[in-house]
Amino acid sequence: MAKILIVEDNEMNRDMLSRRLERKGYQIVMAVDGGEGVEKATSETPDLILMDMSLPVLDGWEATRRVKANPATSGIPVIALTAHAMAGDRDKTIEAGCDDYDTKPIDLARLLGKIEAQLQKVKDASGVA
Repeated sequence: MAKILIVEDNEMNRDMLSRRLERKGYQIVMAVDGGEGVEKATSETPDLILMDMSLPVLDGWEATRRVKANPATSGIPVIALTAHAMAGDRDKTIEAGCDDYDTKPIDLARLLGKIEAQLQKVKDASGVA
């Protein structure tokens, strides 16, 4: 069972997303701001991080940079979740180190496809069947 860290400051979004992912069999860990997200990425070693970009303390871009700069967490895939769907936003998240990008409101089927694709990449890279 894959462990997913949800970094999201909006309680309704956090609750909805965590319940839906738990029903799909994922183990969920949550953080409410970018600073806590960076800490939990290190302490919980999740298999994947869903990172809101508009966060208090540290925004999602800076939190992602810190996760990717730490050798202990740099291999964890990060999917950016943002309500910002402007032309350059996807590029900005990729430049910050995110492995993929999805927009809010969340389309669960689309997001699950992206989660599975990122988890499969990690499996393929590690040589684990």
